[in-house]
Amino acid sequence: MLEKYQSARNASGGGGERGDVPGWVLVVLMTAGLVTGIWTVAAPRLNLILRNSLDSMNAIR
Repeated sequence: MLEKYQSARNASGGGGERGDVPGWVLVVLMTAGLVTGIWTVAAPRLNLILRNSLDSMNAIR
């Protein structure tokens, strides 16, 4: 059974490729950095928008 799996894996050509792990790590870190930077800049304005929305909903009651 194991021999059958290994021969099928080698035939598909996917046995030696592990992917570009450092590239993906860099993408994840850069994305986290961008989100943190944008969130830092946008947080006060987003809080104001949310607070105004909730206040206007409370005024409807």
